[in-house]
Amino acid sequence: MDKTNIIIKPLVTEKSTHQQNTRNAYAFQVTRSATKPEIKKAVEKLYEVKVVDVRTMNRKGKPRRSRFKMSHTSDWKRAIVVLAENSRIELF
Repeated sequence: MDKTNIIIKPLVTEKSTHQQNTRNAYAFQVTRSATKPEIKKAVEKLYEVKVVDVRTMNRKGKPRRSRFKMSHTSDWKRAIVVLAENSRIELF
């Protein structure tokens, strides 16, 4: 899999912003088939930083009502990437 296709987008929320400031950890939405070593290599290549740790979690889609029937949003995968002390990612 190509390294640019592994990371879908960075997640910018209140919790992820707090983790950026306190733990130097960044959150990304990644493809569901991506593994931790693939995510680590992709982040290091795209942002030119040193990755210390990668944590992943699979998120279930939420139920939504569409007209007269129920449907679900798609399932997705979140990756929390912890960087070395001297590494930073400028998202803005």
